[in-house]
Amino acid sequence: MMRNRRPLRVLTWHVHGNYLYYLTQAPHEFHVVTKPGNPPGYAGRVGALPWGDNVHEVDIDDVRNREFDVVVYQHRDHWERDRLEVLSNAQRELPRVYIEHDPPQEAPFAQPHWVDDPQALLVHVTPFNQLMWDSGRTPTRVIEHGVVVPEEARYTGEKARGIVVVNHLRGRGRRLGADVFEAVRERVPLDLVGMDAQSLGGIGEISNPELPAFVGAYRFFFNPIRWTSLGLAIVEAMSVGVPIVGLATTELPSVIRDGESGFVDTRIDRLVARMHDLLRDPALARSLGAAAQRVARERFGIERFAHDWDLALREVTA
Repeated sequence: MMRNRRPLRVLTWHVHGNYLYYLTQAPHEFHVVTKPGNPPGYAGRVGALPWGDNVHEVDIDDVRNREFDVVVYQHRDHWERDRLEVLSNAQRELPRVYIEHDPPQEAPFAQPHWVDDPQALLVHVTPFNQLMWDSGRTPTRVIEHGVVVPEEARYTGEKARGIVVVNHLRGRGRRLGADVFEAVRERVPLDLVGMDAQSLGGIGEISNPELPAFVGAYRFFFNPIRWTSLGLAIVEAMSVGVPIVGLATTELPSVIRDGESGFVDTRIDRLVARMHDLLRDPALARSLGAAAQRVARERFGIERFAHDWDLALREVTA
């Protein structure tokens, strides 16, 4: 029985900004490891996200001087290097959680996870990830995404174009579907946003708070990614009421029901045809988007997400 209900002191890292922001909706105090200059993996309260008063920065050289209740790792480097080099001996023995944001990259179904620790908790962000990883001795749990979108963000679909949201798409190649995007763009009007989007003729980066409303102006959201977790941008678009078109891979087929809340398929030609249907028929797009929005509200609400994380953190520290 969990009697101590005081907020927990959680040490973690800034790996995915939006995910960290949503994670900090749980009722705890989050201390985020930083380095001067805020390099990747060590950013703090940066960017346009409205960080709460429960999010605190802690310089990497000061971590071992602080007291925490639980450590939440979010990247392999932090588990394999920072855990040994940055944390004190006592901090390494604290209750520990590892958030696995991706499916296995080296072998789709046979890759052992590097966290092989029966005293840790390995949290997968999708059921697909949990299925595909060999998690070994480590206990696992699935905590699906939860998102918040600005109340003023609405679907209009006024732009008869599709929107693609992927960071560094050119450099990340086939896994993220750079070739799929370029092939489809020759047949369907598509805009690309995200970091380094300009290198593929895209628009560029849109700030996190502005992205849902920006996406909402497009007729549909296209996800060209072959192999990744369920992107937060997809869930945010669904929450606004944007219909989703994407490859029927990883978790997406369990989220989008083909022909009801969007279109998913492994046949590019069919997806292109469905995109043209949406461009010709705004009413169809609005109907599918409304169904996607209902799924998002039922499955990806921030209250459920924060509750799941509160429960997980309370249990590992009990």
